[in-house]
Amino acid sequence: MSHSPRDTAAASDDAHTHRFADDTAPSAPGGADDAVRDIAEVNAVEVINTVAVHLMSAAAVKVGLADDPQAQTDLDEARKLITSLAGLVTASAPEIGDQHARALRDGLRSLQLAFREASAIPDAVGAGPGEKLTGPVN
Repeated sequence: MSHSPRDTAAASDDAHTHRFADDTAPSAPGGADDAVRDIAEVNAVEVINTVAVHLMSAAAVKVGLADDPQAQTDLDEARKLITSLAGLVTASAPEIGDQHARALRDGLRSLQLAFREASAIPDAVGAGPGEKLTGPVN
């Protein structure tokens, strides 16, 4: 199947119109599109922080820090989310600056400690979620 140059240009345009939901933007009366920005307009620090906050929120729920811990706690899922967050924070810290990195590290550490507290059989120090990347948390 061949594509005309026009199809290729349209596909290329589509590749540059990814949308980014800005949860911090106030909702304007114009509609839902007002809270969505073109991804090209969003700086890297904002994208990294947004992803980190989503990982933190999901991990907090899975570690039992939400409204219904009996039904929502899943430590296997929490481990994956916390380890992913640790990778993101560790890799991006030099790029995003100390002010942003410090807040992310604090949130990560709180989740790592909450995970240890929620575990019936805690991991050895240094073997908890993300600790291979962040060092031991105690």
